[in-house]
Amino acid sequence: MNDEERILKEIKDVLKELDEQGRMKYTQKYMQHSDISVYKHCISVAYTSVELADRLAWNVNRRELIRGALLHDYFLYDWHEKNAGHRFHGFIHAGRALQNARKDFKLTIREENIILRHMFPLNVVPPICKEAWLVCLADKICASKETVAGRIHRKRKQQR
Repeated sequence: MNDEERILKEIKDVLKELDEQGRMKYTQKYMQHSDISVYKHCISVAYTSVELADRLAWNVNRRELIRGALLHDYFLYDWHEKNAGHRFHGFIHAGRALQNARKDFKLTIREENIILRHMFPLNVVPPICKEAWLVCLADKICASKETVAGRIHRKRKQQR
């Protein structure tokens, strides 16, 4: 089994638990960036987080890293809808994701920190553990790729 397959298996095992125990499947119907669902975005962030940890040779709790990454955007609403409750999505969604995750799962302190602090520096309180820093960075990497890829895809469609 190569590294990619091993990482994907670890994520799949944790994702199966989250799908069965909570409302993780609902995130498939909400778009995050471009045509990427929140569900797919969270999987990408989990994968990128583990890959970064491996490349940096950081000793992290991989299970908590993966769970936190998969739950970091567990806000369970369509933030693109015009709604006063979504107006400050970038600032509030981490707190909403944590509230929802606490309702559905027993979380560790590290997992809570990952979820709540993934929007640093937009939210000014920084992460306190390596796992949360990794998810914070992975989220920015994945969002950038998804946003740029979405723009390129739309531009190509328009040119046809």
